[in-house]
Amino acid sequence: MQKKLLHDIIDWDIVNWSKAIPFWEEHADLKNERQLKCLELGCNQGGLSLWLAQKGFKVVCSDLENPEQIAKAKHQKYGNLPIKYEAINALNIPYENEFDIVIFKSILGGVSRGGNQQNKKKALDQIHKALKPGGKLLFAENLSASKMHQFLRKHFIKWGADWNYLKINEMNWLFEDFKTINYKTVGFFGAFGRSEAQRSLFGKIDTVIDPALGKKVQYILIGVAEK
Repeated sequence: MQKKLLHDIIDWDIVNWSKAIPFWEEHADLKNERQLKCLELGCNQGGLSLWLAQKGFKVVCSDLENPEQIAKAKHQKYGNLPIKYEAINALNIPYENEFDIVIFKSILGGVSRGGNQQNKKKALDQIHKALKPGGKLLFAENLSASKMHQFLRKHFIKWGADWNYLKINEMNWLFEDFKTINYKTVGFFGAFGRSEAQRSLFGKIDTVIDPALGKKVQYILIGVAEK
C-alpha cells in the first residue's frame, strides 16, 4: 500500500495502528467479488471508509455530526468512491440487520466518557443490531495500558482524564452477544511520540518488542467480532 494512502487511512501512529489492516483482512471475509455494505462509526476524517471503499464496497461514513465537509475532500483525492455521509450516534444506530461490516477506530472511550461504563456495552449492542447475521465488526480501540500510559494521559492530554479507556478484562462482558471474537494487542512507545516522525520511530521499536509484552501494558486492541 502506498505511504500516502496508508497515512490517509490511519492518520496517527501509523506504524502501530496500521497493524489492524492485515489482522482485519485475515479474520474477515473482505474479498471484493462480493459487494459488501459497510458502516464506519466515529469516522473523523473518514480514513476507514476510504479503505473499505477502495475495495469496491458501499460505505456509509458517519460521525455524531454529518462528516461530509471534513471527510469528502480526502475521499475525492481517490476518485469517485461509493461513499455516502450520515450523522449517526453510535449509541442509537438507526439500522437493523443492515450491514455486512461495521468498523470503528477509538470510539468506545469517547462514548463512555466520565465513567459512563454502560455506554460501551450500549454501543456494541447497537452495532450488533445493525449487523446482518454473520456480519463482522472490525475495530481498533485505545486500551488503558500501563501505569505510565495512564499517568501521562491524565496529566498531558487534555481529554485523558475523562476518556474511559477500554480494559482487557471487559472483553467477555462487552462482546457476550457476538458469536465469535478474535483480537490482539499491539503498541507501547508509539503513544508517547510528539510528532508522527517520533511515533514512526517508536512504532518500529514496538514492532520488535510487541511479542514480549503482555496485553495489559499495550495500548491498542485490534479485533474482529462476528454476529
